Amino acid sequence: MGTPTPGRPVRGSTTGRPLMAALDLFGRRWSLRVVWELHEGALGFRALRRRCGDMSSSVLRQRLVELIEARLVYQDPDGQYALTALGRQAHAALSPLVDWSATWAAELAEHSSDDDTATADAPDIP
Repeated sequence: MGTPTPGRPVRGSTTGRPLMAALDLFGRRWSLRVVWELHEGALGFRALRRRCGDMSSSVLRQRLVELIEARLVYQDPDGQYALTALGRQAHAALSPLVDWSATWAAELAEHSSDDDTATADAPDIP
């Protein structure tokens, strides 16, 4: 399966809509982590691999290829990987999701002892 790009069918969608392509790309194992680890600056392959919890080198290589093809990451002449302007925009766009996920986790923790409360507060969705 090739790199998801807008205008081409992707996993879960035949429309090629940009959002669906982005969700496919970021839904691939480790893709978001690579973008997240590179947001502070360029890293070599080994350093990036360590930052990603010593993930498989073959998976990291594949994700880097996909992220480079998607123009979110580039490799500089010294072999370091860094986010492109588009990659930095993606990171910035994903940052509110981090904030939301913390709120979500707190909400779930608050109601974990009383599952009925979460059900009672949930709206009816037809």
